[in-house]
Amino acid sequence: MAGLKLICGLVLLCMLVVEPMATTALTCGQVASQTAGCIRYLQRGGNPPAACCNGVRNLNRQARTTRDRQTACRCLQTAARTISGINAKLAAGLPAKCRVKIPYKISPSTNCNRVR
Repeated sequence: MAGLKLICGLVLLCMLVVEPMATTALTCGQVASQTAGCIRYLQRGGNPPAACCNGVRNLNRQARTTRDRQTACRCLQTAARTISGINAKLAAGLPAKCRVKIPYKISPSTNCNRVR
């Protein structure tokens, strides 16, 4: 009986620890961190550096839920408005350049509420 209580307690503890980590929402800080290596490319063109594409891939993996993808969309739009010299065409083409498929177009005109 004591063993069963111990097992139930461990299962409950694991649920309390793992569940918050599994449902942690993506933040703009994470989006910025993953895409920081892309800024120079988005301003000047050329080829995106490996760090940029690695960040884009990581961000795509982190944005697992609709909420995460909408957050990423909004954060990217905010960054594009606040960082001077970002070329919208280069931003729109970045996923293809990095061979990453995302479910929306990176654009200031994208309605992030419709991103799924």
